[in-house]
This record gives sequence, C-alpha cells and structure tokens, in this order.
Amino acid sequence: MATTSPSRALVLIDFINEIVDPDGKLAGKGYSDFIARHGTLDRVATLLGHARGKGIQPIHVRIGFSSDYKEQPLGSPLFGHAGKLGALKLGTWATEFHAKAAPIDGEAILTKHRVNAFVGTALDVLLRARGIMEVAVVGCSTDVGVQTTARMAHDLDYACTVIGDCCAAPRDDDHEATLRMLAKVARVTTLAAFMAQP
Repeated sequence: MATTSPSRALVLIDFINEIVDPDGKLAGKGYSDFIARHGTLDRVATLLGHARGKGIQPIHVRIGFSSDYKEQPLGSPLFGHAGKLGALKLGTWATEFHAKAAPIDGEAILTKHRVNAFVGTALDVLLRARGIMEVAVVGCSTDVGVQTTARMAHDLDYACTVIGDCCAAPRDDDHEATLRMLAKVARVTTLAAFMAQP
C-alpha cells in the first residue's frame, strides 16, 4: 500500500506517441533518438512506479488538437503546421500516452493546446484543490514544455523539482543548457537522487 504524500505531485508532459515513438510524426526532430540513447522512457517508467508507491500523485499532460485543429496556434513555429501534417490529433494513436509512461485508472489526464502545462488547462486548479504545493516536473521536451511549465510553477509559488534524466530534448546541448537555466527557478535533480529522498 502506498504511503500517502498528499502535498506532492508528479507532472508528466507530452510522453505521447507522436513525439516519443519512432513512428510518430514529430519523433524525427530528434526526440526518439535522444530517448533511445539515454533510456529516458525506462527511467520514466521507474519514476512512475516509485511515485505511485510513495503516494505522489501523477498528473499526465499531453498536447493535442481536435480534428478540425480549431485550437491550433497558426503563428507558432512549433505547432503552426500541425494541421497540414495531420499531427497531434486527439482521439488517435498519436496523442495516446506511450506504454512506458501511461496513466493507470484514477490518475489525472489533462490536454493542453500550448507548450506550457498550466496554460489553458486545469492544472493549477487541480493542484490547489488537492492541497498540493510541491511538484516534480518531467517531460519531452526539456527545452520547451518542461522549461515553460517549471518557470510557471515557480511564479505560481509551487516548490518545483525537475528530474533531468527523466526529460528529453531534440539535442543533448539543448537539454543540458535548459537544465542549467532551470536551476535558477527549480531544484534540478536526478532520478536516483529523487528516489533516495524521504
């Protein structure tokens, strides 16, 4: 039985097939190669098991758009061409969570339409309703979704931890540079160190 940690949550960002699976339309940007080289998804699976055992509440967040792409930010360099590519469509394999990072019954799932997990979602409301003011953030990509979410968590007065080796980016240098910058607003740690804490 899990030891309850009602004041802590684990926010997992964009571990969806379109981005992390080699067959995803966005995987070719470097994400799946990074993940394969660093064993990121295996670490995320271990992290999820640890969090569940400790009663740390996982919250799974994914990017996605409805079939008519009405939420798509047309001016975005990241998502402006999603509709033309038929990428990130909700209700398809593309926006399902990868098996190694998949939610189980009872875990919160949020859908976002921008990079930041707080923007346009109920994440802040959900955390505060549960009395949670301490969050650990992981995801793909370190330099986009994780960075913007961790910075927002800081400004919303959450104590934020980023578990660096459970994140992925298109390139190693982007990943490492982002973690260095995030150390100014969050505690940056490793999976081993996170699991070793009480």
